[in-house]
Amino acid sequence: MKGLLTQVGSYDRSVRLLMVNQFTINLGFYMLMPYLAAHLSGTLGLAGWIVGLVLGVRNFSQQGMFLVGGTLADRFGYKPMIVAGCVLRTLGFATLGLVGSLPALLAASAATGLAGALFNPAVRAYLAADAGERRVEAFALFNVFYQAGILLGPLVGMVLTGVDFRVTCLVAAGIFALLSVVQIRALPARRAEGAGGRESGVLAQWRAVLANRPFLLFSVAMIGSYVLTFQVYLALPLEVRRLGGDGEFGTVAVALLFAVSGLSTILGQTRVTAWCRTRYEPGQALVRGLAVMGLAFVPLAAATAVPVPESGTGLWLLAALPPTLAALLLAVGTMIAYPFEMDTIVRLSGDRLVATHYGLYNTICGIGITVGNLGAGAALDAARAAGLPALPWITLCALGLACAAALYGLHRAGRLAAPPSAREARAARL
Repeated sequence: MKGLLTQVGSYDRSVRLLMVNQFTINLGFYMLMPYLAAHLSGTLGLAGWIVGLVLGVRNFSQQGMFLVGGTLADRFGYKPMIVAGCVLRTLGFATLGLVGSLPALLAASAATGLAGALFNPAVRAYLAADAGERRVEAFALFNVFYQAGILLGPLVGMVLTGVDFRVTCLVAAGIFALLSVVQIRALPARRAEGAGGRESGVLAQWRAVLANRPFLLFSVAMIGSYVLTFQVYLALPLEVRRLGGDGEFGTVAVALLFAVSGLSTILGQTRVTAWCRTRYEPGQALVRGLAVMGLAFVPLAAATAVPVPESGTGLWLLAALPPTLAALLLAVGTMIAYPFEMDTIVRLSGDRLVATHYGLYNTICGIGITVGNLGAGAALDAARAAGLPALPWITLCALGLACAAALYGLHRAGRLAAPPSAREARAARL
């Protein structure tokens, strides 16, 4: 921990503040969102389809507006979008705890999603700009703070929700209100450098990003990584509960999945990044990260060949160990890939319209997650119906290896290298 704090302290104040901000953002978000569905269906007594609609509006408003949020950050500066996102989430979370009508709930849910679309691209672009040549290491540290917030948030939320879900909402809103004030006062103003500010139109910005073919190919190739890592929240808990049941054991085993994923990142991210930096080029690290993510599902596929015990320790081990090992390998693969992934986006952007590139990247991957989760759910259902329990795990493994192969092809073709600057292009023509 002392070494981690020393690393954080070696960066400028803005970078340190962005890391702490991201921890606080995730703390406030994850102390509320895991318990929202139960509040809507239980306390408010809403129908299942309405609960799904409220949650879906939040996801759609965030994924669908990432490009807009990134564009605004490049045009008007990173700080205004970060502050606006935090203020909007303050209002959204407070409203979720105080209202019960469907229109108000939908508006609050949309506001919380839009808030994420505003500050996420801006935070990453700001961090990349101020970290400079050390941005790979900065993104590794950023991921530690990111995961720490995810790990701690549900625990705090569980305690507060035990009192009243409204208390959880108001505390989360208070956290974002405080965060807004801190950023207004302490976060230095930062604007995108180079072309792409107010002097160029929005459509020109979007055309420039959409014309960046290496970036688009990279974005599509990376979709699989997000589909695979999301299975910690979808397929792995379902598998645990399929074998271990919905009782106390199932709850503890699912919590173990999240704890292993978060703690391994907190403890190992910076070491893994430093190790990879000394041995691999960014493209090579990305290939290896995706390959590890794909291979994470091999233990689950292998476990399907083991007869399922009726009860006892054997059943518990079969229900808990393969999914936990898969969660650990997914975390390791993410640790390998994530800092180089964030750095590659900046390099492929040519340091122009960085937030817009991040915004489009998040939108593409968000759409991929939605489609991928539908496919994963369909594979789980098909596997049970056909008596082929290994099918979904083999499919997910193949997806990871296919994405790794795509990244390998892009790396070998030089598509993951930074584009030549305008000065270099002029020199080449001369």
